[in-house]
Amino acid sequence: MPARLPNLLLMGSDGIAVGMATKIPPHNLGEVIDAVTTLISKGSSPLTPGVKGAPHSGSVDDKDIESRPYPELTGDFTSEATVDDLLESVHGPDFPTGGVIYDAVAIREVYATGKGKVVTRAVAEIEETKSGKFQIVVSEIPYQVNKAKLIQRIADLVRDKKLDGISDLRDESDRDGMRIVIELKKASKPKSVLNNLYKHTELQSSFPANMVALDEAGTPHLMNLKTILSHYIRHRQTIIVRRSQFELKENRARIHILEGLKIALDHLDEVIKTIRGSKDTEVAKANLIAKFGFSDIQAVAILDMQLRRLSALERQKIEDEYNALMVRINELLALLKDPKAILSTITKELSELKEIYGDPRKTKVIKGKLGEFSEEDLVASEDNLVAITRDGYVKRMPLNTYRTQRRGGKGVIGMTTKDTDEILHMTSANTHDYALFFTNTGKVYSMRVFELPEGSRTAKGQAIINLLNIEQGEMVQAVLAVNKDLLSDKGHFITMATQKGMIKKTPLSEYANIRNSGKIGIALRDGDQLIKVEISHGQNYLILVTKGGKSIKFKETDVTATGRDTMGVKGITLKGDDAVIAMETVEITPPKPDDKRRKFFREILVVTQKGLGKRTSVAEYPDQKRGGQGVKVAELSVRTGDIAAVRMVTEDDEQVVITTKAAQVIKLPLKNIKVLGRSTQGVILMRPAQGDLVTSVTTLQDAEEEDV
Repeated sequence: MPARLPNLLLMGSDGIAVGMATKIPPHNLGEVIDAVTTLISKGSSPLTPGVKGAPHSGSVDDKDIESRPYPELTGDFTSEATVDDLLESVHGPDFPTGGVIYDAVAIREVYATGKGKVVTRAVAEIEETKSGKFQIVVSEIPYQVNKAKLIQRIADLVRDKKLDGISDLRDESDRDGMRIVIELKKASKPKSVLNNLYKHTELQSSFPANMVALDEAGTPHLMNLKTILSHYIRHRQTIIVRRSQFELKENRARIHILEGLKIALDHLDEVIKTIRGSKDTEVAKANLIAKFGFSDIQAVAILDMQLRRLSALERQKIEDEYNALMVRINELLALLKDPKAILSTITKELSELKEIYGDPRKTKVIKGKLGEFSEEDLVASEDNLVAITRDGYVKRMPLNTYRTQRRGGKGVIGMTTKDTDEILHMTSANTHDYALFFTNTGKVYSMRVFELPEGSRTAKGQAIINLLNIEQGEMVQAVLAVNKDLLSDKGHFITMATQKGMIKKTPLSEYANIRNSGKIGIALRDGDQLIKVEISHGQNYLILVTKGGKSIKFKETDVTATGRDTMGVKGITLKGDDAVIAMETVEITPPKPDDKRRKFFREILVVTQKGLGKRTSVAEYPDQKRGGQGVKVAELSVRTGDIAAVRMVTEDDEQVVITTKAAQVIKLPLKNIKVLGRSTQGVILMRPAQGDLVTSVTTLQDAEEEDV
């Protein structure tokens, strides 16, 4: 039986015969149907005058339409749709095993020429175990890769010492899905091990496409995507014409019988009298034909009619059947006369199948080549919130994830974390920005913001070790969102502050083109760690704030620019166990506002661990020399706790997002926070739960206020 779907593309094909071979990948049902619809929407199928029996006028005679050859009714289908048009629907092969495929250029070559290859990879994630070790979990493997042979191959490579860093290998697959667990040694680098697995095993493989198929004449041809679908459409045209001709013939035959039954019922007494007066069936049939002009088929149907058909209800059923068949016959005649209607029927039937059987893609498509994960042209430019925990889980969310609340509220859950974890940073960034991750070892790694996993408000996020090639024990301490154009600007710097009061300034251009393995960002003393990174133009004030409530403000020109692998200079002298928790920059000479009617300010937002906060004008912070002990930034007590976070705020800032250790988040208008002096405690901004503490603060611009 002919299939309604292009099974050659849906199911794929793989085989070899005499003088030819084919290898066609499987595809997603919905995508193929959309491509067929696109091809038909930009196509036509005009009748060709001059074909034997075909009218030059394009009209078709009702009397012999059911017996006409199908080429006279289908027309010659052509379409102006290009392969690129079809690729807007067909994104690439869709393998039943899932996985990931790469390179839009290679994918297009396959569909444009019918030949080529695409690189496929398994879906593998790096997970942290309860013991602190890491393991690679494979949940999807490339198409046509045997799982048992794959596991054996990995085991052989480990035994032959061609793969280092693997301590155990097991198959935990069950009815719920595939799960191959590769446990790693404590000193191994998870990302490096995973890359070696891709290199030496079938976790990464190629699918060589060779789209050879037989045409209507049985001749093999190398076909591109458009050619295959065009042949399918012509095939469906033929099927629909033949199917409709058969149905039309059957309906006309039934109509003929019903017409005889109607005449018999209208002359029932005479028909009964004629039948009763005949000595046998053959004589009765002959008499009915002679007296009423019935055909042979009609006479037989009348003689076979059961007595129950004489009831009023049964007579009405005959009428209803007759009327329904006449409607259907007219529909079939209209369909067979119009090649456009035949094409519309193909589209309609495919849409019905898509509605019933359509399903999401299983195989993810990466537009860039292997290693080039940039899909910037396909990603909308949007502002996001980026959150990262102390244990290294990261995610991004739309800015409207959190609604604005009144000052003093408890907030909402901002992220699901482990009991021992806490949110370290939450910052705003555009999807097209570069996210620079600075770790406790002084290294810096780079990713595009849109490459970060997107999650809901309560989602845990993804382990950063799955995204960056960081070593075990290495933790992200600071995140910086940088516009791509700014990376090449030699007039800007990255300024860093460490927990022990060191300050360093390095040209921003030195952080461009960061390798996958990262670069040295700052040299750190033993026991010290990076706490804050800022972009500056070298002509600002730098403000350092400690957890014990001290601050110092000095000119950025007091810090000489040095290379990436330097240590920097002392920014503030600390007492006891005090430590720097924040660094902010502010212009030495603030710009003049364009609109003098608009309020202009430069203020320091200070938030304590217990949720108290305030805004203080920068003017209240005296100019000092680098390396001093600083001045008081707030009056601290048991009620306030230590300083938790500090942010520079201006007239452009409208919203403040405060996050706690337990991932409670509150967003409130900046204008609702009072402006107070340096020596005050502040007002209640948030009420953390018992035992919870504020950990971070970020600000948002041009955000709309919402009611609770």
